Amino acid sequence: MTGVDEVKVVVAHSERATLRVGDVFLKIDADQTRTDVEVEAMALAPVPTPRVLWREPPALALAAVPGTPLGRIGEPSTASPAAWAAAGAAVRALHDAPLPPWPGRSVEDVAARLDAECAWLVANDVLPTDLVTRNREIARAALRPCTPVFTHGDLHVSHVFVAGDEVTGVIDWSEASRGDAMFDLAVLTLGHQQHLGDVLAGYGTDVDVEVIRAWWSLRSLVAIRWLVEHGFDPAKPGCEIDVLRART
Repeated sequence: MTGVDEVKVVVAHSERATLRVGDVFLKIDADQTRTDVEVEAMALAPVPTPRVLWREPPALALAAVPGTPLGRIGEPSTASPAAWAAAGAAVRALHDAPLPPWPGRSVEDVAARLDAECAWLVANDVLPTDLVTRNREIARAALRPCTPVFTHGDLHVSHVFVAGDEVTGVIDWSEASRGDAMFDLAVLTLGHQQHLGDVLAGYGTDVDVEVIRAWWSLRSLVAIRWLVEHGFDPAKPGCEIDVLRART
């Protein structure tokens, strides 16, 4: 690697760090199981993913994907409706693919985490009790049996790259597993609810919008403690706490 002017820290916390060195992303993870999942999921996924350059635990080197993120939570997206629809079509291709060989979380596990995180939010006065209670009620609609699909598991809008109206890459696959299709759609549109219709135009049928809305609440409730403890701010405009307020 030559001609590199700087090393950019993309994200860094106690669990993992990602550095950008020229056109290479270097991911360092304390849990190699997550890296195992990421590498295998990218090999199985029927959508564009980063190319693995090399792996030397605890580091994984990936080539940068072309394009720019579809958007970022807390910021308006400048992507076209067609680009959002293309993202929906890519998610549908993933969900229609054969299941990965490893399981995902059970409904019981998700329910237990929701209960624990809501209790923490109230006990530590992070959010008003009525706001937590109302969103917890909404979230329960996501806790239902469903046919599992191949899910990305962390499909933040910033993890989908586009060029024009075409998806050029989907990154960060360490949470991929068998799971609820509505969860991926909810995470993709979290904080960008106005683009749900565009995403569904590309995704197609077999969608329960009420369950997607339930996942907006559930995902936000269970994410806040992790975000706070790892140096992120869920209270920024348009982020998780605003998502919860909008649900009421």
